[in-house]
Amino acid sequence: MMFYVFDCRPSEDIVACTGKVALSDLRIPLMWKDSEYFKNKGELHRCAVFCLLQCGTEIYDTDLVIVDRTLTDICFEDTIIFNEVGPEFQLCVELYSSCAVEDFSPGVLGPRRASSSGKKIRAAFESAAVCGSVSTGGEAEHGNVSPSLSPDLSTLGPKYNLLAHTTLRIENVQEGFKTHDLSLAAAEDSPFWLPLYGNMCCRVVAQPLCMIQPVISGQLKLGEDLNCQENVYGVLRGQSLLCYQSQEDLESEDKPLLVIPIKKDTLVCAFKRDPDNSQSIYISTQSQGEDVAYTLTMHTPEDMQYWTKALWQHIYNMSQWKQCCDHLMKIEMPSPRRSIAVKQGSLYHEIVTPTSSREGLVVPDLSVEIRTLLSSYYKESY
Repeated sequence: MMFYVFDCRPSEDIVACTGKVALSDLRIPLMWKDSEYFKNKGELHRCAVFCLLQCGTEIYDTDLVIVDRTLTDICFEDTIIFNEVGPEFQLCVELYSSCAVEDFSPGVLGPRRASSSGKKIRAAFESAAVCGSVSTGGEAEHGNVSPSLSPDLSTLGPKYNLLAHTTLRIENVQEGFKTHDLSLAAAEDSPFWLPLYGNMCCRVVAQPLCMIQPVISGQLKLGEDLNCQENVYGVLRGQSLLCYQSQEDLESEDKPLLVIPIKKDTLVCAFKRDPDNSQSIYISTQSQGEDVAYTLTMHTPEDMQYWTKALWQHIYNMSQWKQCCDHLMKIEMPSPRRSIAVKQGSLYHEIVTPTSSREGLVVPDLSVEIRTLLSSYYKESY
């Protein structure tokens, strides 16, 4: 029997699929001086802060948080989800601050978490493009001094200034919490200044479309011997080509007859073979550390071309999304807001020191990873 390999490479104009990227549980530690942190008299140095997050053409803002010396961490509970993001994404995180000594007196302030005025500010950014650090596509360029706001933005209320920023990329994506360096953009003598530690801690996860929805499905013939092939119903999803005995078995959620691993380095070749000039797909991959090969034959040349392109596209998607395709990452949906009557306090003290029985206190549900990361911040700084 003669084999004629006629295509083993995808076209050069292939483009990776898009996906979702989510940022959640953003914590920014503060580093107050002892003389400031333990001072009980005098005016509080109080600022209103929020984060602006941009990825491509999508811009979101967090809630507004009031920060003073009684806090050792700025905590944003928001879960921000970006849709239609490519693997080359650049997620810009910018922290803005405004001096709130006069604007937020103790009688007016109430709880430390205020309702967000960021939506108005975000609208001004989008319409006027007044901030040079927020750009559509490409990497943002930041100077040492935050750009001045337009008159339209200034009339919305207090003037917010860029305090710090960073840019997250695909290499920053992982299942657990991770620390990231912040670039500081304000001097200590600025009225909106806060003693940032220089890092932030957050969770960044991604869900490429190729991992969350079936890519292609249809009837296939499995087996190298043309006289002894088995008809199966194949479904390409995630890291597997699932082969069922019939479509009914798939719909009834029966176990597949065969699972063919499809990974970033899987080789897919289309070929013809005599004597009937049948068109097939050869798949070379690894299963449990061993090299394995499979031969799939399609019912028509059109089906063969359709499946070949789908497999190439899927493998290319996984190669571009890298670790995001090692397994399906979970995106935590936004949770209900904490009661505004709850004292935000020090995240470090709630984690590291014994918790006193305070009525109504809600301790954030934090993983072991973030506890370890935040504990290490303060052990190094004090």
